[in-house]
Amino acid sequence: MPLSPPVLLAPMAGITDRPFRDLVASFGAGLVVSEMVASQEMVEAKASVRARAELGYDAARTAVQIAGREAHWMAEAARIAEAQGARIIDINMGCPAKKVTNGYSGSALMRDPDHALRLIEAVVGAVNVPVTLKTRLGWDDACLNAADLARRAEGAGVRMVTIHGRTRCQFYKGQADWAAIRAVKEAVTIPVIANGDITDTASAARALRLSGADGVMVGRGAQGRPWALARIAADIYGTAPPDVPQGPALVALVAGHYEAMLSFYGRDLGLRVARKHLGWYMDVAETPADLRRLVLTAHDPAQVIAHLPDALEPRQRRVAA
Repeated sequence: MPLSPPVLLAPMAGITDRPFRDLVASFGAGLVVSEMVASQEMVEAKASVRARAELGYDAARTAVQIAGREAHWMAEAARIAEAQGARIIDINMGCPAKKVTNGYSGSALMRDPDHALRLIEAVVGAVNVPVTLKTRLGWDDACLNAADLARRAEGAGVRMVTIHGRTRCQFYKGQADWAAIRAVKEAVTIPVIANGDITDTASAARALRLSGADGVMVGRGAQGRPWALARIAADIYGTAPPDVPQGPALVALVAGHYEAMLSFYGRDLGLRVARKHLGWYMDVAETPADLRRLVLTAHDPAQVIAHLPDALEPRQRRVAA
């Protein structure tokens, strides 16, 4: 399943919500992936899932990611997503969080590849849209089975696989081993996407060279820089470069993102959720501590927006003043 450009936004819990995905996609990402949704909760329509996920079923270049440990619930969740208009179903077998792996979901499934394959077969058999898979290199250094799982997943009908270059037991420590992804690329004929520590053009180019992968997936590198994926795509694949906002244009972008979060979550929850995104924008802008504090402690959305021009003013202009 060709993606153009092959620069994808990683699913990140509590971060890649609908407002952020829409913003990243507006700059030209090849694919954005929803936050992971537990399949049984999705089927049962529990409030926590419904509140978290306007999943972008009908949005182009959006994959809906599901997780679980039982074939029935995984298949039913996939059917619901497809019926609502999902273009791609992504299966999560890479999440390292203890609350996920303790339930034998996410990367815990790499310890039982036969069961993992049954889940994959159930999802592929349940839908007509493309199914993709996201995993890690393995559970630990003694269980590096990503290549074997990817080969079996391809045989079951998976159309693309994304590999985070760490084991589950590494969590996010150390450096992602992009070279280890090459074994997966050599094991399959479907596209392989490299993930882990890819934040800019230099890291993306090195990951591609070492892994031989067909594309890259960016996570933390997009925080505070929703144009980052488009910048990588332009530098490596020759797509149109993004118009990176500065000055008043950056203020307008951040204010628009902030208002979209308030609309999506409601005022009270939106105020809290937005703070991390505002913090990342201010990290990039090198906002002084006093201005940062004003933005992040304001309880009135109008006050937040009023502080943004000063908080996001270019550093060099502040220094010159």
